[in-house]
Amino acid sequence: MLLNLQLFAFLLLQEGAAVGFDLQSMWAQMGWMARAVVIVMFIMSAYSIGVMIDRLIAYNGARKQSRLFAPAVAGALREGKLDEAIKIADRYKKSHLAKVVVAGLQEFKAHQLSSEIPGEAVEASKRALDRAEAIVHAELKRGVSTLATIGSSAPFVGLFGTVVGIINAFKGISTEKSTGLGAVAGGISEALVATAIGLFVAIPAVWMFNYFTTRLESLDVEMGNSASELIDYFLKRSQATRGAAK
Repeated sequence: MLLNLQLFAFLLLQEGAAVGFDLQSMWAQMGWMARAVVIVMFIMSAYSIGVMIDRLIAYNGARKQSRLFAPAVAGALREGKLDEAIKIADRYKKSHLAKVVVAGLQEFKAHQLSSEIPGEAVEASKRALDRAEAIVHAELKRGVSTLATIGSSAPFVGLFGTVVGIINAFKGISTEKSTGLGAVAGGISEALVATAIGLFVAIPAVWMFNYFTTRLESLDVEMGNSASELIDYFLKRSQATRGAAK
């Protein structure tokens, strides 16, 4: 089977060379439907590349700034300087950890200044951390699901172009009243190009979707750990405050 396909491809290339086949002439011979398929797939490819670049910049920026933010804010919290910790978080706008931590710190500080029950400050801070985690997760995930959609749909769009190319090949046979390769070369090449473009669009999109999903899970774990450690810090601080009050 594979040998027959290789032989057919070789004969098709030989015939294509004889009739002066190239991409420009193939585009000129394409019908409007086949051209529309190719244009749609190139738009999908351009959009997926844009998402890939945007997410790579966002994830790398988040990871880089978080590595600088974590030790700096830890030092401020060890010294009990909540205001300083909040100022440090505000300096790292791209850090996913900073976005989560600052929400908890601001909520805890606001409740400390009020006359509410001390335990309520910790619960309110936990809810603020949960909300911040959800918001940051949504921000980091923006566009990633589109890669999955493109990766799953591009082969079918290419298959549609393949079907159109095969139909044109049979039309060539009907028009030229011949079954030689010259009659079907244009339609078959059109079909194969549509298939190739569909795979070219889908494969990188699927790879990058899996890669970004893995990185997003890692970032979620980091945010969850930071939120948990911050809650532990709030509990210890609240207990120390109640002990001093007694």
